Amino acid sequence: MENFIERLKSHIEHVKKVGTHCTTEETTKQALILPLLDILGFSPYDPTKVLAEFAADFPGVKSTERVDYALYCNGQPVMFIEAKPYVSNLTNHAPQLSRYFNSSLGVTIGAITNGKEWRFFTDLINPNVMDEKPFLTIDFTKSKAEDLGQLEEFKHDNFHADKLRYFAEENQYIQQFKTVIKKCINEVDIDFVRHVAQQSSIARQLNAKFLETIQPFVKQAVQQVISDTVVKGLSSPTVITAQPIEQKPDALQEELKEPDVIIHPDNAKIITTKDEMELFRIVSELLPDIHLEGRDTESYYSILYQNKNNRWLFRYDVNRKRPTIQFIVTLDEVRRNELERAGLEVQNNGQIFLDKPEHIYRMVGVLRDSLEFCMMDSNFKRS
Repeated sequence: MENFIERLKSHIEHVKKVGTHCTTEETTKQALILPLLDILGFSPYDPTKVLAEFAADFPGVKSTERVDYALYCNGQPVMFIEAKPYVSNLTNHAPQLSRYFNSSLGVTIGAITNGKEWRFFTDLINPNVMDEKPFLTIDFTKSKAEDLGQLEEFKHDNFHADKLRYFAEENQYIQQFKTVIKKCINEVDIDFVRHVAQQSSIARQLNAKFLETIQPFVKQAVQQVISDTVVKGLSSPTVITAQPIEQKPDALQEELKEPDVIIHPDNAKIITTKDEMELFRIVSELLPDIHLEGRDTESYYSILYQNKNNRWLFRYDVNRKRPTIQFIVTLDEVRRNELERAGLEVQNNGQIFLDKPEHIYRMVGVLRDSLEFCMMDSNFKRS
Protein backbone atom coordinates (compact mmCIF):
# COMPACT_ATOMS: atom_id res chain seq x y z
CA MET A 1 0.00 0.00 0.00
CA GLU A 2 2.82 2.41 0.87
CA ASN A 3 4.53 1.84 -2.48
CA PHE A 4 1.17 2.27 -4.23
CA ILE A 5 0.62 5.68 -2.57
CA GLU A 6 4.15 6.79 -3.49
CA ARG A 7 3.54 5.93 -7.14
CA LEU A 8 0.25 7.85 -7.04
CA LYS A 9 2.06 10.88 -5.63
CA SER A 10 4.48 10.80 -8.56
CA HIS A 11 1.60 10.40 -11.01
CA ILE A 12 -0.25 13.40 -9.56
CA GLU A 13 2.83 15.59 -10.06
CA HIS A 14 3.24 14.18 -13.56
CA VAL A 15 -0.38 15.04 -14.50
CA LYS A 16 0.01 18.58 -13.20
CA LYS A 17 3.29 19.03 -15.04
CA VAL A 18 2.47 17.68 -18.53
CA GLY A 19 -1.34 17.67 -18.65
CA THR A 20 -1.73 20.96 -20.52
CA HIS A 21 0.62 19.67 -23.23
CA CYS A 22 -1.72 16.74 -24.01
CA THR A 23 -3.77 18.44 -26.71
CA THR A 24 -4.80 15.26 -28.54
CA GLU A 25 -6.47 12.05 -27.43
CA GLU A 26 -3.48 9.92 -28.43
CA THR A 27 -1.05 12.06 -26.43
CA THR A 28 -3.37 11.89 -23.43
CA LYS A 29 -3.44 8.11 -23.67
CA GLN A 30 0.31 7.73 -23.85
CA ALA A 31 1.27 10.37 -21.28
CA LEU A 32 -1.50 10.14 -18.68
CA ILE A 33 -3.83 7.14 -19.01
CA LEU A 34 -1.46 4.23 -19.68
CA PRO A 35 0.90 5.22 -16.83
CA LEU A 36 -1.99 4.99 -14.35
CA LEU A 37 -3.04 1.59 -15.72
CA ASP A 38 0.52 0.43 -15.16
CA ILE A 39 0.37 1.64 -11.52
CA LEU A 40 -2.83 -0.41 -11.13
CA GLY A 41 -1.04 -3.52 -12.36
CA PHE A 42 -2.56 -3.48 -15.86
CA SER A 43 0.64 -3.32 -17.89
CA PRO A 44 -0.01 -1.57 -21.24
CA TYR A 45 2.70 -3.82 -22.71
CA ASP A 46 0.77 -6.99 -21.84
CA PRO A 47 -2.18 -7.64 -24.22
CA THR A 48 -3.54 -10.26 -21.79
CA LYS A 49 -4.20 -7.40 -19.37
CA VAL A 50 -4.81 -4.36 -21.59
CA LEU A 51 -6.32 -4.65 -25.04
CA ALA A 52 -6.46 -1.42 -27.06
CA GLU A 53 -9.15 -0.70 -29.65
CA PHE A 54 -11.31 -3.54 -28.33
CA ALA A 55 -13.83 -4.63 -30.94
CA ALA A 56 -16.93 -6.75 -30.38
CA ASP A 57 -20.33 -7.26 -31.95
CA PHE A 58 -22.18 -4.63 -29.93
CA PRO A 59 -25.82 -4.11 -31.02
CA GLY A 60 -26.50 -0.45 -31.75
CA VAL A 61 -22.80 0.39 -32.05
CA LYS A 62 -21.29 1.32 -35.39
CA SER A 63 -18.79 -1.18 -36.79
CA THR A 64 -16.16 1.54 -36.91
CA GLU A 65 -16.48 2.30 -33.19
CA ARG A 66 -14.25 0.51 -30.73
CA VAL A 67 -13.66 0.68 -27.00
CA ASP A 68 -10.36 2.47 -26.37
CA TYR A 69 -9.25 -0.07 -23.74
CA ALA A 70 -10.58 -3.30 -22.34
CA LEU A 71 -8.93 -4.46 -19.11
CA TYR A 72 -8.58 -8.22 -18.60
CA CYS A 73 -8.30 -10.45 -15.53
CA ASN A 74 -7.79 -14.20 -15.91
CA GLY A 75 -8.54 -14.08 -19.62
CA GLN A 76 -11.87 -12.25 -19.27
CA PRO A 77 -12.68 -8.58 -19.98
CA VAL A 78 -13.66 -6.89 -16.71
CA MET A 79 -13.67 -3.17 -17.46
CA PHE A 80 -14.01 -0.78 -20.41
CA ILE A 81 -12.23 2.58 -20.61
CA GLU A 82 -13.16 5.41 -22.95
CA ALA A 83 -10.35 7.96 -23.40
CA LYS A 84 -10.68 11.63 -24.29
CA PRO A 85 -8.23 14.52 -24.72
CA TYR A 86 -7.07 16.34 -21.59
CA VAL A 87 -9.25 19.40 -22.30
CA SER A 88 -12.47 17.44 -22.96
CA ASN A 89 -15.62 17.75 -20.87
CA LEU A 90 -16.34 14.16 -19.88
CA THR A 91 -20.06 14.74 -19.37
CA ASN A 92 -20.62 15.08 -23.10
CA HIS A 93 -19.04 11.69 -23.83
CA ALA A 94 -20.63 9.41 -21.20
CA PRO A 95 -23.37 8.15 -23.61
CA GLN A 96 -20.69 6.70 -25.90
CA LEU A 97 -19.31 4.58 -23.07
CA SER A 98 -22.82 3.49 -22.08
CA ARG A 99 -23.47 1.99 -25.54
CA TYR A 100 -20.53 -0.40 -25.15
CA PHE A 101 -21.33 -1.07 -21.51
CA ASN A 102 -25.03 -1.79 -22.02
CA SER A 103 -24.44 -4.18 -24.92
CA SER A 104 -21.71 -6.32 -23.37
CA LEU A 105 -22.02 -9.41 -21.24
CA GLY A 106 -19.85 -9.82 -18.17
CA VAL A 107 -18.43 -6.29 -18.05
CA THR A 108 -20.14 -4.27 -15.31
CA ILE A 109 -17.47 -1.62 -14.69
CA GLY A 110 -16.68 1.23 -17.06
CA ALA A 111 -14.62 4.41 -16.88
CA ILE A 112 -14.29 7.54 -18.94
CA THR A 113 -11.23 9.76 -18.53
CA ASN A 114 -9.34 12.70 -19.93
CA GLY A 115 -6.24 11.79 -17.97
CA LYS A 116 -6.77 14.25 -15.14
CA GLU A 117 -10.33 13.20 -14.21
CA TRP A 118 -11.59 9.63 -14.00
CA ARG A 119 -15.28 8.75 -13.71
CA PHE A 120 -16.18 5.15 -12.82
CA PHE A 121 -19.60 3.68 -13.62
CA THR A 122 -21.52 0.47 -12.94
CA ASP A 123 -25.14 -0.74 -13.16
CA LEU A 124 -26.63 -0.39 -9.67
CA ILE A 125 -30.06 0.81 -10.78
CA ASN A 126 -30.81 -1.50 -13.73
CA PRO A 127 -28.76 -4.62 -14.62
CA ASN A 128 -26.65 -4.20 -17.78
CA VAL A 129 -27.67 -0.53 -18.05
CA MET A 130 -24.92 1.90 -17.10
CA ASP A 131 -25.94 4.32 -14.34
CA GLU A 132 -26.16 7.97 -15.37
CA LYS A 133 -24.00 9.07 -12.44
CA PRO A 134 -20.53 7.70 -11.66
CA PHE A 135 -20.08 5.92 -8.35
CA LEU A 136 -16.58 7.36 -8.05
CA THR A 137 -14.96 10.48 -9.49
CA ILE A 138 -11.27 11.24 -9.08
CA ASP A 139 -9.48 14.42 -10.17
CA PHE A 140 -5.69 14.10 -10.12
CA THR A 141 -5.25 17.87 -10.24
CA LYS A 142 -7.20 18.34 -6.99
CA SER A 143 -6.63 15.19 -4.96
CA LYS A 144 -3.89 14.11 -2.60
CA ALA A 145 -2.38 10.66 -2.99
CA GLU A 146 -3.53 9.69 0.53
CA ASP A 147 -7.13 10.40 -0.52
CA LEU A 148 -6.91 8.04 -3.50
CA GLY A 149 -6.77 4.77 -1.55
CA GLN A 150 -10.06 3.81 -3.23
CA LEU A 151 -8.11 3.20 -6.43
CA GLU A 152 -6.59 0.12 -4.80
CA GLU A 153 -9.94 -1.59 -5.46
CA PHE A 154 -9.12 -1.37 -9.19
CA LYS A 155 -5.68 -3.00 -8.98
CA HIS A 156 -5.28 -6.07 -11.16
CA ASP A 157 -4.47 -8.40 -8.26
CA ASN A 158 -7.42 -7.09 -6.26
CA PHE A 159 -9.98 -6.59 -9.04
CA HIS A 160 -13.34 -8.30 -8.59
CA ALA A 161 -16.63 -7.13 -10.10
CA ASP A 162 -18.88 -8.20 -7.19
CA LYS A 163 -16.63 -6.52 -4.66
CA LEU A 164 -16.52 -3.33 -6.76
CA ARG A 165 -20.31 -3.30 -7.04
CA TYR A 166 -20.55 -3.51 -3.25
CA PHE A 167 -17.96 -0.71 -3.01
CA ALA A 168 -19.96 1.34 -5.56
CA GLU A 169 -23.21 0.88 -3.65
CA GLU A 170 -21.57 1.83 -0.36
CA ASN A 171 -19.95 4.89 -1.94
CA GLN A 172 -23.23 5.97 -3.54
CA TYR A 173 -25.14 5.75 -0.26
CA ILE A 174 -22.45 7.65 1.64
CA GLN A 175 -22.46 10.47 -0.92
CA GLN A 176 -26.26 10.72 -0.78
CA PHE A 177 -26.24 10.72 3.01
CA LYS A 178 -23.54 13.42 3.07
CA THR A 179 -25.64 15.60 0.76
CA VAL A 180 -28.70 15.30 2.99
CA ILE A 181 -26.71 15.87 6.20
CA LYS A 182 -24.96 18.90 4.71
CA LYS A 183 -28.32 20.32 3.64
CA CYS A 184 -29.77 19.75 7.12
CA ILE A 185 -26.83 21.48 8.76
CA ASN A 186 -26.76 24.45 6.39
CA GLU A 187 -30.49 25.07 6.07
CA VAL A 188 -31.82 23.70 9.40
CA ASP A 189 -35.30 23.23 7.92
CA ILE A 190 -38.45 22.75 9.99
CA ASP A 191 -38.33 18.94 9.74
CA PHE A 192 -34.84 18.97 11.22
CA VAL A 193 -35.95 21.41 13.96
CA ARG A 194 -38.89 19.13 14.80
CA HIS A 195 -36.57 16.09 15.03
CA VAL A 196 -34.18 17.92 17.38
CA ALA A 197 -37.05 19.18 19.54
CA GLN A 198 -38.59 15.71 19.77
CA GLN A 199 -35.28 14.10 20.75
CA SER A 200 -34.70 16.85 23.31
CA SER A 201 -38.04 16.04 25.06
CA ILE A 202 -39.14 19.67 25.12
CA ALA A 203 -42.36 19.95 27.12
CA ARG A 204 -44.15 22.04 24.54
CA GLN A 205 -46.59 21.37 21.74
CA LEU A 206 -44.48 21.24 18.59
CA ASN A 207 -46.76 23.28 16.36
CA ALA A 208 -45.56 25.28 13.35
CA LYS A 209 -45.42 28.57 15.25
CA PHE A 210 -43.26 27.17 18.06
CA LEU A 211 -40.94 25.38 15.63
CA GLU A 212 -40.38 28.63 13.72
CA THR A 213 -39.62 30.34 17.03
CA ILE A 214 -36.88 27.87 18.01
CA GLN A 215 -35.46 27.44 14.48
CA PRO A 216 -32.75 30.12 15.03
CA PHE A 217 -31.81 28.47 18.35
CA VAL A 218 -31.40 25.07 16.69
CA LYS A 219 -29.28 26.63 13.93
CA GLN A 220 -27.09 28.31 16.56
CA ALA A 221 -26.78 24.99 18.44
CA VAL A 222 -25.69 23.23 15.23
CA GLN A 223 -23.02 25.84 14.59
CA GLN A 224 -21.72 25.52 18.16
CA VAL A 225 -21.60 21.72 17.95
CA ILE A 226 -19.59 21.91 14.70
CA SER A 227 -17.27 24.50 16.26
CA ASP A 228 -16.80 22.39 19.41
CA THR A 229 -16.08 19.29 17.31
CA VAL A 230 -13.45 21.11 15.25
CA VAL A 231 -11.79 22.53 18.37
CA LYS A 232 -11.78 19.13 20.04
CA GLY A 233 -10.26 17.55 16.94
CA LEU A 234 -7.46 20.12 16.88
CA SER A 235 -6.79 19.87 20.60
CA SER A 236 -3.97 17.78 21.97
CA PRO A 237 -4.71 14.67 24.07
CA THR A 238 -3.59 16.61 27.16
CA VAL A 239 -6.24 19.27 26.62
CA ILE A 240 -8.91 16.60 26.16
CA THR A 241 -8.02 14.69 29.31
CA ALA A 242 -8.17 17.93 31.27
CA GLN A 243 -11.95 17.88 30.82
CA PRO A 244 -13.22 14.94 32.88
CA ILE A 245 -16.86 15.73 32.05
CA GLU A 246 -16.19 14.81 28.43
CA GLN A 247 -14.53 11.54 29.44
CA LYS A 248 -16.38 8.23 29.35
CA PRO A 249 -15.69 5.72 32.11
CA ASP A 250 -12.97 3.27 31.15
CA ALA A 251 -15.37 0.34 31.44
CA LEU A 252 -17.82 1.98 29.05
CA GLN A 253 -15.05 2.80 26.57
CA GLU A 254 -13.94 -0.82 26.59
CA GLU A 255 -17.54 -1.91 26.08
CA LEU A 256 -17.99 0.40 23.07
CA LYS A 257 -14.65 -0.52 21.50
CA GLU A 258 -14.94 -3.29 18.93
CA PRO A 259 -12.93 -6.26 20.23
CA ASP A 260 -10.06 -7.64 18.18
CA VAL A 261 -10.74 -11.16 19.46
CA ILE A 262 -13.45 -12.94 21.43
CA ILE A 263 -12.37 -15.70 23.80
CA HIS A 264 -14.91 -18.45 24.45
CA PRO A 265 -16.04 -18.27 28.10
CA ASP A 266 -15.83 -22.07 28.55
CA ASN A 267 -12.72 -22.80 26.47
CA ALA A 268 -9.83 -20.35 26.33
CA LYS A 269 -8.39 -22.18 23.31
CA ILE A 270 -11.36 -21.08 21.15
CA ILE A 271 -10.52 -17.57 20.01
CA THR A 272 -12.70 -15.84 17.42
CA THR A 273 -10.48 -13.43 15.48
CA LYS A 274 -11.33 -10.12 13.87
CA ASP A 275 -10.98 -11.71 10.41
CA GLU A 276 -13.50 -14.40 11.35
CA MET A 277 -15.94 -11.75 12.58
CA GLU A 278 -15.42 -9.76 9.37
CA LEU A 279 -15.99 -12.87 7.28
CA PHE A 280 -19.33 -13.49 9.00
CA ARG A 281 -20.33 -9.86 8.44
CA ILE A 282 -19.61 -10.03 4.70
CA VAL A 283 -21.40 -13.36 4.23
CA SER A 284 -24.44 -12.04 6.12
CA GLU A 285 -24.59 -9.11 3.70
CA LEU A 286 -24.18 -11.36 0.67
CA LEU A 287 -26.95 -13.69 1.90
CA PRO A 288 -29.55 -11.38 3.49
CA ASP A 289 -32.69 -12.82 5.12
CA ILE A 290 -30.92 -16.19 5.60
CA HIS A 291 -30.59 -17.57 9.14
CA LEU A 292 -26.84 -17.97 9.52
CA GLU A 293 -24.77 -18.56 12.64
CA GLY A 294 -21.01 -18.42 13.19
CA ARG A 295 -19.53 -21.35 15.10
CA ASP A 296 -15.93 -21.35 16.28
CA THR A 297 -13.89 -24.36 17.39
CA GLU A 298 -10.24 -24.94 18.24
CA SER A 299 -9.59 -26.12 14.67
CA TYR A 300 -11.72 -23.93 12.40
CA TYR A 301 -14.50 -21.35 12.14
CA SER A 302 -17.75 -22.37 10.44
CA ILE A 303 -20.83 -20.58 9.20
CA LEU A 304 -23.90 -22.74 9.75
CA TYR A 305 -27.28 -22.70 8.06
CA GLN A 306 -30.06 -22.44 10.69
CA ASN A 307 -27.44 -23.19 13.37
CA LYS A 308 -27.32 -26.88 12.37
CA ASN A 309 -23.93 -28.49 12.95
CA ASN A 310 -24.00 -30.65 9.83
CA ARG A 311 -25.16 -27.85 7.52
CA TRP A 312 -22.00 -25.76 7.33
CA LEU A 313 -21.59 -23.56 4.27
CA PHE A 314 -17.84 -23.53 4.74
CA ARG A 315 -15.05 -23.98 7.25
CA TYR A 316 -12.43 -21.26 7.61
CA ASP A 317 -9.03 -22.17 9.05
CA VAL A 318 -6.73 -19.38 10.23
CA ASN A 319 -4.41 -21.70 12.18
CA ARG A 320 -1.77 -21.89 9.46
CA LYS A 321 0.59 -19.63 7.55
CA ARG A 322 -2.04 -18.87 4.91
CA PRO A 323 -5.71 -19.10 5.94
CA THR A 324 -7.88 -21.51 3.93
CA ILE A 325 -11.56 -22.02 3.33
CA GLN A 326 -13.38 -25.23 2.40
CA PHE A 327 -16.98 -25.35 1.17
CA ILE A 328 -19.47 -28.13 1.84
CA VAL A 329 -20.01 -28.66 -1.89
CA THR A 330 -17.47 -30.54 -3.97
CA LEU A 331 -15.26 -28.38 -6.16
CA ASP A 332 -15.99 -29.85 -9.57
CA GLU A 333 -14.28 -28.63 -12.72
CA VAL A 334 -16.80 -25.84 -13.29
CA ARG A 335 -16.40 -24.47 -9.76
CA ARG A 336 -12.61 -24.81 -9.86
CA ASN A 337 -12.47 -22.86 -13.12
CA GLU A 338 -14.70 -20.17 -11.63
CA LEU A 339 -12.42 -19.78 -8.62
CA GLU A 340 -9.22 -19.82 -10.65
CA ARG A 341 -10.61 -17.19 -13.04
CA ALA A 342 -11.17 -15.05 -9.96
CA GLY A 343 -7.44 -15.32 -9.20
CA LEU A 344 -7.77 -17.77 -6.29
CA GLU A 345 -5.48 -20.71 -5.50
CA VAL A 346 -7.32 -24.03 -5.16
CA GLN A 347 -5.54 -26.99 -3.56
CA ASN A 348 -6.03 -30.62 -4.55
CA ASN A 349 -7.87 -31.33 -1.29
CA GLY A 350 -10.55 -28.75 -2.13
CA GLN A 351 -9.27 -26.06 0.21
CA ILE A 352 -8.87 -22.53 -1.13
CA PHE A 353 -6.39 -19.96 0.11
CA LEU A 354 -8.26 -16.98 1.59
CA ASP A 355 -5.61 -14.38 2.37
CA LYS A 356 -8.17 -11.68 3.26
CA PRO A 357 -11.80 -12.02 4.44
CA GLU A 358 -12.99 -9.76 1.59
CA HIS A 359 -11.73 -12.30 -0.95
CA ILE A 360 -14.98 -14.17 -0.20
CA TYR A 361 -16.49 -11.74 -2.72
CA ARG A 362 -14.65 -13.72 -5.41
CA MET A 363 -16.43 -16.92 -4.35
CA VAL A 364 -20.05 -15.77 -4.45
CA GLY A 365 -21.09 -18.48 -6.92
CA VAL A 366 -19.70 -21.34 -4.82
CA LEU A 367 -21.05 -19.73 -1.66
CA ARG A 368 -24.58 -19.72 -3.10
CA ASP A 369 -24.16 -23.33 -4.25
CA SER A 370 -23.24 -24.26 -0.67
CA LEU A 371 -26.31 -22.46 0.67
CA GLU A 372 -28.60 -24.29 -1.77
CA PHE A 373 -26.99 -27.59 -0.75
CA CYS A 374 -27.58 -26.86 2.94
CA MET A 375 -31.20 -25.83 2.34
CA MET A 376 -32.10 -29.19 0.74
CA ASP A 377 -33.21 -31.66 3.42
CA SER A 378 -32.65 -34.59 1.04
CA ASN A 379 -28.89 -34.01 1.26
CA PHE A 380 -28.93 -34.78 4.98
CA LYS A 381 -31.22 -37.82 5.24
CA ARG A 382 -29.72 -40.83 6.89
CA SER A 383 -29.13 -43.66 4.43
